[in-house]
Amino acid sequence: MSFAFCGVEDPCRAVQRPFGEGIRDQGRVWPCALAVFVLVLSFLLIQGVATAQIQPIRRILILNETNPSYPADFIINQGIQAALSNSPYRLQFYAEYLDTVLFPDPAVQQEFRDFYIRKYRNRQPDVIITVGLSPLKFMEEEHKRAFPGVPIVFCLPVRNVPSDPGSGSDFTGVESDMTPAETLKTALRLQHGTEHVVVVGGVSDWDKQEQTLVRQQLKGFTDHLDITYVTDLAVPELLKHLRRLPRHTLVLLLSFERGAGGTQFKSNEIGLLVAAAANAPVFTLYDVHLNHGEVGGYLSNLDEQGKAAGSMALRILRGEKPQDIPRVKGVNTYMFDWRAVKRWGLKESEIPSGSIIINRQPTVWESYKGYIIGGTSLIFLEALLIGELLWQRARRKKVEANLVVTNDQLRLALEAGKSVGWEWDVRSGRDQWFGDLQTMFGIQADNYSGRAEDFYRFVYPEDRERVRKAVAEAGHSRNPYMAEFRIVRADGAVRWVTTTGAFYYTKNGDPERMLGMAVDITERKLAEEALAGIGRRLIEAHEEERTWIARELHDDVNQRIALLTIDLERLDKQLPDSAVEFHDHISQVRQRLLDLAKDVQGLSHRLHSSKLEYLGIVAAAKGFCRELSEQQKVEIEFSHTNIPDGVPKEISLCLFRVLQEALQNAVKHSGVRQFAVELRDTEAEIQLTVSDQGVGFDPRDAINRHGLGLISMRERLHLAGGQISIESQPDSGTTIHARVPFSSRSDSEGPDVITTAASRNS
Repeated sequence: MSFAFCGVEDPCRAVQRPFGEGIRDQGRVWPCALAVFVLVLSFLLIQGVATAQIQPIRRILILNETNPSYPADFIINQGIQAALSNSPYRLQFYAEYLDTVLFPDPAVQQEFRDFYIRKYRNRQPDVIITVGLSPLKFMEEEHKRAFPGVPIVFCLPVRNVPSDPGSGSDFTGVESDMTPAETLKTALRLQHGTEHVVVVGGVSDWDKQEQTLVRQQLKGFTDHLDITYVTDLAVPELLKHLRRLPRHTLVLLLSFERGAGGTQFKSNEIGLLVAAAANAPVFTLYDVHLNHGEVGGYLSNLDEQGKAAGSMALRILRGEKPQDIPRVKGVNTYMFDWRAVKRWGLKESEIPSGSIIINRQPTVWESYKGYIIGGTSLIFLEALLIGELLWQRARRKKVEANLVVTNDQLRLALEAGKSVGWEWDVRSGRDQWFGDLQTMFGIQADNYSGRAEDFYRFVYPEDRERVRKAVAEAGHSRNPYMAEFRIVRADGAVRWVTTTGAFYYTKNGDPERMLGMAVDITERKLAEEALAGIGRRLIEAHEEERTWIARELHDDVNQRIALLTIDLERLDKQLPDSAVEFHDHISQVRQRLLDLAKDVQGLSHRLHSSKLEYLGIVAAAKGFCRELSEQQKVEIEFSHTNIPDGVPKEISLCLFRVLQEALQNAVKHSGVRQFAVELRDTEAEIQLTVSDQGVGFDPRDAINRHGLGLISMRERLHLAGGQISIESQPDSGTTIHARVPFSSRSDSEGPDVITTAASRNS
């Protein structure tokens, strides 16, 4: 078969062309394919319309007890139409209402019946569904005359009525199964301790008929319950009565079409009033009464009854006979209002399993199950991530803490060693310094970032070129960098440093960066210079001491001996004329010999004190202070406390030489004539103190310039394990403290203070 439209011989073949060719013919193929789609769709629509037109029509007449404003009939009609919605026929629904509640007069009802018979005389329905007892009785009486052979499906008639409803062969249906006994059993389980049951109903014929059936079913409960039927009160009195019910009471609400005052009520109206007024839980028999505050019970399910009736009607339409369709003996369901159960504090655990619960407030889990699962999963995932982050953070903090400790240790080490580390990025020229920058460069920080040129500005001008050459040579030869040079601090002070470093190289051999360390060696340099000066000054002092001894011997002792010799020779050649004159000459010579002996003895004591060796440090110190005060004509106050006799020779000699040097320097340089010397023995050491109120001096400057005496005192004490401290400032006097360890104890002497004064006469 071929097609000849749209300029294409065969659309299938056009589609099967090669891809490239299809692209070339795309402008023609797409319009043709669209035309094919439109034709197929039109064919299907035509077929659908034709099928709908040929569906057979079936008429369904629903004859209701009351009008649609009554909830019960409305719910049943909804169930019927829901069951018939899948019918293969095109259904035409007809709904009629006897309205026996509003028009209870039999004559009026007969008029309604006659009207409906005439109305459907020439339009016979295929199935008639009756909702309520009155429509069923109407069909039982008029079926053979008015609707011969039409199947009848009834719904809602009460079982166990005096006559069997719908007993003809054309009848089938759903019988309502009221179960007040089952509802009461369930109520007693929910509310333990119930003693009173109040049954509430109306006064209409239907109400009374229902009450008769309820009384029969509840006979078995009267032996242990007080069952009261409140069915003959007007609604206002009824509501007042319900407000004053005794404790341990429950209410059973039946149908209530009309109250004792003649007022008509619908189920949704009376249920709301009773549930609101009663001070006890309200149970009922029909689901139509639920959702107004009633608790519920084993209820007649009107929606399911309607569906059951509709299903029977559908089976009849499909060809089954009514007598072959079994009647349904009640459609009941356990139904409860969750809000009422909670209101009255009933035991929710006693609700039968499988019950329908309306108005249930869903639990948090039921309402937000998806959110909870998703949120929990998200929280769990976030918790894992947070845990991982916390672990990483703790690990990082630990590393940072270790790094801080390491940096602090490095900083302390650098500061203790007066050192500075550096890192030089050769490519960028940036230079990072860290360490004791204050001591070395006078920079008020422990980190500094700059350029390499900044460093060279600190180098002493005469040393810059030598440092540059050393750095360049190390980078070129790949040998370690080492240099020793001077640094000019920001405040102008000059410091000596020694540096070591190493270059790091890229893969192609170019210097990439340099790491190094600089150590401040100023103190070492000063010590070296001081040692060199001390050696020179020691030699000079030794020569000065020899020169002084030689001068004393030559200029003083020798001259005086020579004069004595001359005087003796003159005396020998020329004797005095008188004995008195001779005696005077001899006395003068003797005195001069005594003075000479005393001076020689003083010189000897200066070089070596025999008192120190034989009498101890106290006697030697006391004698030296007396001799020096007489020689220099000054006042020296000497005191000693608790000095033992057995002080070792090396300690005594050390303290004696320190005393000599300190006291002679004080007499020579202090500018005052009064001095104080104290020797004191403590539990662990012997202390020597020499003080004055003179001009004072700078101890460091004295050592650097001409402090050989101070250095010798320090060295002597160091050899004996002792220490010296000097407290002196210009114009504030000087105090020298010498301490030598000594722990041997002996009988101490009492305090002894001696003041020596030079002779006031020259």
